[in-house]
Amino acid sequence: MRTPHTSGEPTAPRRCALPPLLRYPTVDELEARAAALVARHLRTARLRRIGVSRAGTPLHLLSLGHGRRQALVVAGPHANEPVGGATVLRLAGQVLADRSLTDGADVTWNLLLCLDPDGLRRNENWLAGPYSLEKYFRHFFRPGFLEQPEWLPEGADGAVLPETRALLALQDELKPFFQGSLHGVDIGGGFVELTRDLPGLAQRVARAAARFGIPRELGAYDTLYWPSLGPAVYRIPSPRRGDLAAAITEAAVESTWYHPHRHGTVTAVVEAPMWGVAAVEDGSVPADPDGALRTVSRTLRHDTLLLRRLLARVRPHAAALPDAARLLAPVDDYLLVCPGLADAWDPDRGDRARPLPPLSSAHLAALRIAGRRLALRTAGLLHQLATATGDDPAGVLPELDPLLDAWCADYRDDCGARWIPMQRQVEYQSQVVLDAFELALRHASATSRSGDPGWGPEPVVPMHRE
Repeated sequence: MRTPHTSGEPTAPRRCALPPLLRYPTVDELEARAAALVARHLRTARLRRIGVSRAGTPLHLLSLGHGRRQALVVAGPHANEPVGGATVLRLAGQVLADRSLTDGADVTWNLLLCLDPDGLRRNENWLAGPYSLEKYFRHFFRPGFLEQPEWLPEGADGAVLPETRALLALQDELKPFFQGSLHGVDIGGGFVELTRDLPGLAQRVARAAARFGIPRELGAYDTLYWPSLGPAVYRIPSPRRGDLAAAITEAAVESTWYHPHRHGTVTAVVEAPMWGVAAVEDGSVPADPDGALRTVSRTLRHDTLLLRRLLARVRPHAAALPDAARLLAPVDDYLLVCPGLADAWDPDRGDRARPLPPLSSAHLAALRIAGRRLALRTAGLLHQLATATGDDPAGVLPELDPLLDAWCADYRDDCGARWIPMQRQVEYQSQVVLDAFELALRHASATSRSGDPGWGPEPVVPMHRE
């Protein structure tokens, strides 16, 4: 077997190339570009519908090659993270240009163009740019936790979303040896979460990050209690049941990341940032961690109380809107978890039986960003609810507008958040996917020769408890 080409260099010949993407693609543009690739590569590429969304939008799968082994890459699981759609198109071009990734590896690539097309459509007001924090948060949309298609709060048998059922059926059909889930960090850095260890990935992530100017998130909020497999690479704990607040803040609930685990699949969740913050890569020991934590916790509590007061004024007027429930669900989710997070991070109120792990400066930067993110997302959704009522009968826009501007300025001026050109986000994410794919393929090839899966025992991992 030839080693797949994963240098990250653009290798596609002209006959494979489509006009370059200058902005994030919409749902319709993803389908059109995938169809154009298929038309040019009828022997190699296929496009099929694997299901429909709640609104009846087709879920399209682009398959490349005819190998025995199956690789699955899922774009757009979170509605506000559009980088994955651009990444699957880039991956498609790379795979079509390099036969060592298909025929040479005996692999079929299966690229799900967008798992939540309805949610992506709701973000189209900011997708085309210009890309500013103020525009992003004012038009941000991400559904409530129970409407996010990767999560299985009632287990696979209890999945109700059609997008989720379509992905579960596809996983059981393909039994992929490798699954990539493409995510985007709005503010922060890049990192990877794995359901199984892929030795050597951390070094490859470091090379890709350095090459494309992406800060690595060395203390990601999502992974606060998870084991590190190397800088910016983390092990996802095995799923367990919990209450809704815990489920929202613990990515290791039952999910489509773990559903194909019994098939020997390794899932890599690849996060690429839109606005990078250098401080998330600072692994130094902080001078006053308790003081920094008190500030973060105090700020989150203050913001939560302020947003709850604004919500109480908006809710009665928004209730009559035809789509109010979809906007209110994530608002209620965020305001549900904020007090527990503020307490968990506060050195004076935290659970003494389960203290925070040792924190680096990167951890503190990530927690500060996470607290502000929860507040900004909530404020942005409240802004949409207020403007949707027409003349703002709740009278909250004079407070919300300067609040949104001030909080965005805090990211930009105090945290140093800087826009990363979309093309670099895509190049970084596609390179990390190819690196993880190659390492998983090496393991799959060794397994087929020896008959021993060789993944080792599942670790017992403490969870982030609220």
